[in-house]
Amino acid sequence: MTPTEHLAGLGDACTREQAWTLFDRLPGLRAVELGGRWRGRELATGHPMDGLLEATGWYGKQFDDVDHVHPLLFATAGGIVPVDPRWAPMGLAGRVPTSAVARARPAIDLLRPVLRTRRHRARLREVHHRGVVTAAMVYDHLPIIDTFRRVDDDTLLGVMDLRTHPEPYFFVLERD
Repeated sequence: MTPTEHLAGLGDACTREQAWTLFDRLPGLRAVELGGRWRGRELATGHPMDGLLEATGWYGKQFDDVDHVHPLLFATAGGIVPVDPRWAPMGLAGRVPTSAVARARPAIDLLRPVLRTRRHRARLREVHHRGVVTAAMVYDHLPIIDTFRRVDDDTLLGVMDLRTHPEPYFFVLERD
């Protein structure tokens, strides 16, 4: 089974162990290979953040170069906009039901112009993670590192390491 077929077989949800099994069999990639805009989706594994990003209108990430990354893009009526991740309420994960966040989406959309940023809020580096050297995104102002592995030329499996959450958060990026 190819990695693309393996990911497709997982669907939108799987166990953390299944996600790690796929992640660990994937090759790393160089930071310079990530250029461009990528559309994201969550891979639900039981993490407290499962469903929250998508409920708020998360679109994905944009890698302009290794030192200039927009880590959070959101879809709005006016298009895709970068948001400063410092204003993302990560502390609500596991405390507020996803359904409540989805109901609050109109209010969140109204706040987007205030949360929007033109400044890049992350950068890329290559790190040694779980036995493989691969690209990772380091947030400027938050204790978060997103590590990426290549599923195929246009698909990545990412894992977010957030210091305040002991378990990883998995997501998929597809080249826009």
